[in-house]
Amino acid sequence: MATKKQTEANEAPATPAAKPKKTKKPVKNAAPASAKPAKVPREKKPKEDLVVFAFRLTEAERDLIHETAGPRNATGFVRRVAVAFAGGDEPAFRAVLKEARELRG
Repeated sequence: MATKKQTEANEAPATPAAKPKKTKKPVKNAAPASAKPAKVPREKKPKEDLVVFAFRLTEAERDLIHETAGPRNATGFVRRVAVAFAGGDEPAFRAVLKEARELRG
C-alpha cells in the first residue's frame, strides 16, 4: 500500500501558476514607431581593379611615412606620390608634399 507522499511523487508534477504578463507603460511624448523615416540604401562605389605592388624599405623609412601621412593614410600617401612621380605630374606631386608638410606641422 502506497503512502500519500509516494502517490504524490508518482504523479505528474503540478504546472506552475500562470504569471500575469507585464504591460509596458506608455512613454510620454513618444512618436509612434511608424513615424521613423525609411532608410535610404547607400550607393556602393564601383570597385577598382587593383593589384599589389610591393617594395622593401627600412623601419626608419616606414616610420617616417607613417609619421608624415598617419597610419591610416600611409598607403594612399605612398600611392599618390609614386603615381604622380611616375607620371611626371609635378602639380600633383607638389600637392602631396604640401599636404605632408601640413600634417607634420
